[in-house]
Amino acid sequence: MNVALGGTFDPIHDGHRKLFERAFELGDVTVGLTSDELAEQTRSVDREVRPFEERKRDLEAELDAIADDYDSEFEIRKLEEPTGIATEPTFDVLVVSPETKATGERINDIRAERGLDPLDIEVVDHVRAEDGDIISSTRIVQGEIDEHGNLTPERDGR
Repeated sequence: MNVALGGTFDPIHDGHRKLFERAFELGDVTVGLTSDELAEQTRSVDREVRPFEERKRDLEAELDAIADDYDSEFEIRKLEEPTGIATEPTFDVLVVSPETKATGERINDIRAERGLDPLDIEVVDHVRAEDGDIISSTRIVQGEIDEHGNLTPERDGR
């Protein structure tokens, strides 16, 4: 199966890793990585996002290790719009988090308008930090937790 998923992935954390692992369990993976412009537009909290090339380098390193475990292939492509690559006919499955499920449904609407089959939408639950709240890149950048969800009251962001 050809699997798509997308995001900003800055910084990468255990919640992202859970998405990646599920995607590789399903097949070969194409990850849409938000462009710098799109990353700025899709932030619900105003915060710094590292440049595309830095995020892509870190994402490749993460995906290399997971892809080897599943004997799968992956590709990283730049996302210029929220519905991104998943509207293309080559995909079978879209892996999303609970907050991006609505985008997945919008992608299937676009696919239907184009005469394409809908994607199976695979929702992967959040990973919780040790305080019970979800692990998020924003919380990491703000210094609340580390990439694994451990509380880091002594840290001051990145």
